[in-house]
Formats: sequence, C-alpha cells, structure tokens
Amino acid sequence: MKPRVYITRKLPEAIVKKISSICDMRMWNEAETPVPREVLEKEIQEADGLLCLLTEAIDDSIMNKAKHLKIIANMAVGYNNIDLDSATKRGIMVTNTPGVLTETTADLTFALLMATARRLVESSDYLRNGEWQTWSPMQLTGQDIYGATLGIVGLGRIGEALVKRAKGFDMNVLYYNRSRKPEKEKDLGIEFSSLESLLASSDFVCVMTPYTKETHHLIGAEQLGLMKESAVLINTARGGIVDEEALYRALIDKQIWGAGLDVFEQEPVCVDHPLIKLPNVVTLPHIGSASIATRTKMAELAVMNLLQGVTNSTPENLLNKLEVK
Repeated sequence: MKPRVYITRKLPEAIVKKISSICDMRMWNEAETPVPREVLEKEIQEADGLLCLLTEAIDDSIMNKAKHLKIIANMAVGYNNIDLDSATKRGIMVTNTPGVLTETTADLTFALLMATARRLVESSDYLRNGEWQTWSPMQLTGQDIYGATLGIVGLGRIGEALVKRAKGFDMNVLYYNRSRKPEKEKDLGIEFSSLESLLASSDFVCVMTPYTKETHHLIGAEQLGLMKESAVLINTARGGIVDEEALYRALIDKQIWGAGLDVFEQEPVCVDHPLIKLPNVVTLPHIGSASIATRTKMAELAVMNLLQGVTNSTPENLLNKLEVK
C-alpha cells in the first residue's frame, strides 16, 4: 500500500503530482484559508506523513490522534508551531526548509529597513490621498541609511546575508548572538556586542533570531528604552520576539523613531491592530520569503523531506535526529 500523507494547504499542481505518484495524498484545497482544526484532527489519524505550514499548531493533542505518523514536514525555516519534544518522544521526525529562503528574506529585510527609514509607504499614501500641494524643505524627511550603524540580533544565515547588503551601503555592523562568531567577524567586517550596547549604539536594529522560550519578548520595554530616539526597529523573524505593547508605547512616546514589521505575535492581524494604525510603522503580512522562485523551492524541499520520511529514508533536514527504523 502507498503511504498516506496529508497536506494542510493547496500546493502547485506540479508538486502535487509528484506526491500523488508515490503516496495516497489528501490535501486541504484552499490556498488562502488555513485548514480547520477539526479537519486536521480527523485527517492526521491515518496519515503516515504531514506537510504543514506555520499556521498549523502541531501540538501534543494533535499528535495524540496520529496513530501512524512518521514525519512532520514543515514548509518554513522556523518550527515553533511544532511541539518538537512531543514529536521526538513519539519517534516522529520533524523537518524544515532551511537555506533556500536566505537571500530572499534578506532582500525583504533590507527593503523593509529602507521603506521605514525613508517613509515610503507614508509618502505614497500622501501622494495618493491628494495631500501633496508643494515641495517644502522638511517634507516627509526620514533617516539616512548610508554610513549608519546596523545592529543585528541573531547572526544566522539570514543575518549574514543581511550584512552583505548593509556593506553595500557602507554601514557599520554590530551583532549580538548566543555564541560569538570570530571567523564571521573577520570575514564580514562586523563587531560582536552585548545586546544592551548594540541597542544603545545602533541606528537600525534588525531582529533575526529564532523564536524560542528564551527569546520570547527579548525586545521589551527595557530594551526599547536603551535605543536612540532616532532609531528604527525591524522585525522579520517572529512576532513573539518583540513585546508589541511595549513597542507601541515606545513609538507613540517617541522613544524610538519608527518600526518595520513583517511578523506579529498573533497572525493574521486584524485591521484595527494598534501598530498598523501608526504612521511611523511599516507593516507587511509575513512575506519575508515571498518570491515565486523561493516559495516554490520551499515547497519542493518540504515535499522531498516528506517523501524521504514516509519511505523510511532519513531526511536531509531532520531537526530531531531520530534513527529511522
């Protein structure tokens, strides 16, 4: 019998054909709507493999219903939506899709930095709303990027790629990381810093660290209070790393100058979210890896992981290092 797999979101037809040629496949047939919890609970009962997105909480209660599950293939680099410990205890492999989205996400991060610094969205709205009546010396003035100091919180693959873009703007780059990387300091021309010193010294702070219990609200009221009044905070990692209530207060109290956010603590966010209403915040709907080529590569990598797992091979991107039986 073919292994049975369930996919929690509609994928491109060419990718679906590859899966269906090997597996008995079932798929939630909506591209823009998450699979309902009750549907996932039903489908996972007989599944050998699951391909999911960050929008699905694959927790202990879901795994309790999975009688045959061998692998959870997450179509993302992050995997905070999956209870890794519960999966490991049950002998369920968990995989992610690293590497293929590094450059695209770094592009988006720097684009968001530039859009926030130069008030691009606010300026576009100003024009479209018919408010542009004349040119004036200080009209819609922003912050300079060239030659500024960039602080990167979390120097992983995407953080390193961001450094290369920053160097094109002759930026001075500081980084804070759980472990110091002397070789990267030499190769990339960057300087290690404590988090406190980085926040106090940087014109732009980019949050790039993974979301874990330790990094939950890593950037809160105390940390925001250390930043310059002219500083900009950019978050393209995970929403929970930044305390949104503290950020809102820092922005309206003018403790910091602006923020660019691609991620939020609760996603999707509603239109009356306080941060969306602020003119000095640029907000995006979690599109860090959203290029056609990159999202296709992510899907292909997730499928490769899935198929390797259900056919008793060890996936290349295994997160919990289980022995395949």
